[in-house]
Amino acid sequence: MTPTIASSDAEIRRCLPAILALRSHLTADQAFDQIQLQQENDRFVLAFIDEGDASKPAPAVVGYRYMNLLYSGKTLYIDDLSTLPEARGKGYASLLIDFVIEQARQSGCQCVSLDSGQNPARYDAHRLYLNKRFNIASHHFKLDLQ
Repeated sequence: MTPTIASSDAEIRRCLPAILALRSHLTADQAFDQIQLQQENDRFVLAFIDEGDASKPAPAVVGYRYMNLLYSGKTLYIDDLSTLPEARGKGYASLLIDFVIEQARQSGCQCVSLDSGQNPARYDAHRLYLNKRFNIASHHFKLDLQ
C-alpha cells in the first residue's frame, strides 16, 4: 500500500474523517476550506493511505509543508498525522512517516520536524516518532491571541 497525494476535492474529502479524528475542534467544511487555503498559499501537501476503495474514507493521513527556516534550512514540517481509531495498529502512520521522509530527501530538505501534544493520548505517536529516529529538540511555546 503506497501513500497517495490528495490532488482533487474528492480525495481531500476522503481524508477529512482522519483529519477530524485529530482536529475535532473543526467541522468538515472548516477543515476542507483550511486545507484548500493552505494548499494555495503555504506549499501544503495532504497525503493518505489509499486502500483502493474511493467510496471509503482514507484510514490515515499526513499533512505537511515545505519551509525555509534560519535554524534548520529547508524543512519539511508535518502539520498533521492522523489515523482513524478503527484503523490504528496497522502500520499506516509508519508508512506515512516513511513517505514524508523520502519526500523530504527528494526535495533536498535538511530536516523533517513536527510538534506533538504532551498527554497520554499522544504516547503511541511519540513512540512512533522516536522509533523513526526523531529527537525531542525543543519546547513549543504558543500565545493565543483570541
